[in-house]
Amino acid sequence: MPALASHRKSRTRTGVRANTPAVGFTTAALASVTLLSTQSATAAPAEPKPSVEEVQKKVDDLYRQAGTATQEYNKAKEATDTQRRSVDRVLDDVAKSADKVNEARRALGTYAAAQYRAGAVGPTAALMFADSPESYFEQTQLMGRLTDRQQEAVEDFQKEQRSAAKQRVKATKSLETLTESQASLKAGKQKVQNKLAAARSLLADLTAEEKARLAALERKKEEEARRKAEAKAKAEAAERKRQEEARQEEAPATGGGTDTGSGGGSGVTDGTYAAKAEKVLAFARAQIGKPYVWGATGPSSYDCSGLTGAAWKEAGVQLPRTTWDQVKVGKRVATADLLPGDLVFFYDDISHVGIYKGDGKMIHAPKPGANVREESIYYMPIYGSVRPA
Repeated sequence: MPALASHRKSRTRTGVRANTPAVGFTTAALASVTLLSTQSATAAPAEPKPSVEEVQKKVDDLYRQAGTATQEYNKAKEATDTQRRSVDRVLDDVAKSADKVNEARRALGTYAAAQYRAGAVGPTAALMFADSPESYFEQTQLMGRLTDRQQEAVEDFQKEQRSAAKQRVKATKSLETLTESQASLKAGKQKVQNKLAAARSLLADLTAEEKARLAALERKKEEEARRKAEAKAKAEAAERKRQEEARQEEAPATGGGTDTGSGGGSGVTDGTYAAKAEKVLAFARAQIGKPYVWGATGPSSYDCSGLTGAAWKEAGVQLPRTTWDQVKVGKRVATADLLPGDLVFFYDDISHVGIYKGDGKMIHAPKPGANVREESIYYMPIYGSVRPA
């Protein structure tokens, strides 16, 4: 039987030829994407990784900014604590005013009740039922006095009400101020945390080799500060020797020497300051090894101004909370005239402080992650110094 011719159309291949319009469009689109990607990469190149020196500078700057933010936090906390105490006092006054209002109200009620009972009987009936005319007139005089006292009670009640209203207004304003201070305190806390987090992030991105190099740079910085401290120590020793020789020469003529205190520099002070400074430094030495914690005032941790305040309190001198206020206390002294116990302030924004111990060194609470320690005063740029007492 002859084969029947197939009536089915042959199927076309599923593939699309390269010269079809669809393929041409896709190729053009891919080329455009590639071109745009290339242009974008050219327009916004990746930032180069900072050098170790740049990281060191940024980290130091962030720690300094954190120190400034810490002083802002300390100031806000001090204001908040003061306002909280003020609010507590005002609320106590409000409660006392409320008690006085209630007491005046009770007195009014007593007089009103007595007047009501007396008024229930008319004057004619009262006279008729009275034991005698004399008792009637005595009762009438009593009611007159009650009326006078009732008027006084009304005046007292109105006075106490006005006082209570004023106290409530004062309390409302105090609470509003406290709320604002608490918001400022919270913002200051977040600011410090952000600076410290940024510093930690920079350090965490360093490789082991870069961390070693950073440590070497720190050692170099410390060595330079140590050399400057040694030079100051020699100058102080020479000054002490000169003062001792001067006292010995003066002794035969005066029959005794003069008390110039202790320490170095050309400054001369009395024994009272030296005795106080000895207490300050004894306290400061006992804190060596305790951690820096921003906002802390002891006894287990400190920030820089927290340590100086606690140390001088030991000598009976109450210092303000922040470095910005501590620098205004006492007498300004030159770096060359520093004596043990003096406060040395650092940076243009006065964001750090330490206690001078002599020989170019201080005891201070350095920064987060470090402990209270002795260090050269030349490790940071000096702003100025004061003698608190």
